[in-house]
Amino acid sequence: MPSFLTQLSDDAKLAFDALTDRATGFVNPTLRLGVTGLSRAGKTVFISSLVHNLLNGGRLPVFEAVRSGRVSRIRLEPQPDDTVPRFQYEDHIAALVRDRLWPDSTRAISQLRITLDYESASGWSRMLSPGRLSIDIVDYPGEWLLDLPLLAQDFRTFSAKTVERAQRGVRSELSADWLSVAASLDIQAPADEADAQQLAARFTRYLQACKSDERSLSTLPPGRFLMPGDLEGSPALTFSPLAGLPDGRAPKGSLWAMMERRYEAYKTYVVKPFFREHFARLDRQIVLIDALQAINRGPESLLDLEEALADVLASFQPGVNSFLSSFLSKRIDRVLIAATKADHLHHESHDRLERITARLVQRAVDRIGMSGAGLDVMAIASVRATREATVNHDGHVLPVIVGTPLAGETINGETFDGERKTAIFTGDLPRNPDSMFEDLESKPEESLVPDLNFVRFRPPHIEETRGGLKLSVPHIRLDRAMQFLFGDRLA
Repeated sequence: MPSFLTQLSDDAKLAFDALTDRATGFVNPTLRLGVTGLSRAGKTVFISSLVHNLLNGGRLPVFEAVRSGRVSRIRLEPQPDDTVPRFQYEDHIAALVRDRLWPDSTRAISQLRITLDYESASGWSRMLSPGRLSIDIVDYPGEWLLDLPLLAQDFRTFSAKTVERAQRGVRSELSADWLSVAASLDIQAPADEADAQQLAARFTRYLQACKSDERSLSTLPPGRFLMPGDLEGSPALTFSPLAGLPDGRAPKGSLWAMMERRYEAYKTYVVKPFFREHFARLDRQIVLIDALQAINRGPESLLDLEEALADVLASFQPGVNSFLSSFLSKRIDRVLIAATKADHLHHESHDRLERITARLVQRAVDRIGMSGAGLDVMAIASVRATREATVNHDGHVLPVIVGTPLAGETINGETFDGERKTAIFTGDLPRNPDSMFEDLESKPEESLVPDLNFVRFRPPHIEETRGGLKLSVPHIRLDRAMQFLFGDRLA
């Protein structure tokens, strides 16, 4: 009965929030765009570049409303949610344009409102619509999104899934210390806070090792263990999955009971508020992924990314919002999966990157369906840090990219200082992603794609006009992403 009442209360709150958002939308038409991504995929860079290109007349030929001249004014406005930190656009764009530094990664939720005044392409719509759309961009860590499946899992299920995953492949090595400590404790004995803290610390180190650049694994819930913020040290973050739970209920006062209680507190006080206050109110969603990093790290990293994306898509409530249903709940009616850093490849390989990304999400789409929701996959570069060229090598013409590698990046034993440009032949992605994934399943221990050479580049130098004004940030397909995510709302 308490569980039923809690669910009823949650549904009522969601319906109230949907009704409030709908009523506000009549006065000021608004679209809430969720921006998230998995581990260093470039969320902050995406938002900064999108806003900078809109405000500064960037080259956006595929974004129809701007291309046709129907947008008359674009401006930043105060955000509507007073309790959500503002996305610090000015600081981030200064780092990119002035200092040529990549801005800090997303560590918590933030929000920014940008408003466009436009003339509808339809004469009838011009009579009915105020010709104004506010886009509330909600930026949040991808790790938080991966927590949403926990809402449907009890502690036993969560423990079984997490331990089973930890015993596979390279994770078995990374999790050995944590699982060894867990096996040494009597989980049915009276709870001891020192044991709980030790278990949580070892489990956290395991998650951190999985996320490191050397491994680049993606499926890492609970997400707040990796970015605890003001919850660090709290009981809600001082728990651990347990291996081999016996049948029956946890003995009262036991370590097992303590872990179970704290796991439920994590769902109640951390995951549920994020879902209700932010995620459940979104209209559109973009998920940024660094597929190149996963490919570069090998088969296990790529398979883990596929699993993470399946969890991500399963968390959405995709579908078309009817007029009546939008008063009771919201559905995310467009989802964009964007493979970032396309500027690290010659354009000849962009379609291959898109096909690999589409293959990564195909199983999840087939399993959950999209209920009429729009889904698209793109290869983009929010900020284009390279240009393309060709070089002659042993009588062959090779397509290369030219850019300034970050200080410390190494290519063929040569370490760069962050100032000198170089031309790089990155190698070729496979033409057929299906054959690549078949190889993953049949021979997961073998190298996935040989001879790929990816490095990190500094942001580009932005030229100034004669008037001293900075030109807009260069990009790849950012306009195509805009058209998909909110172009229809400006029709």
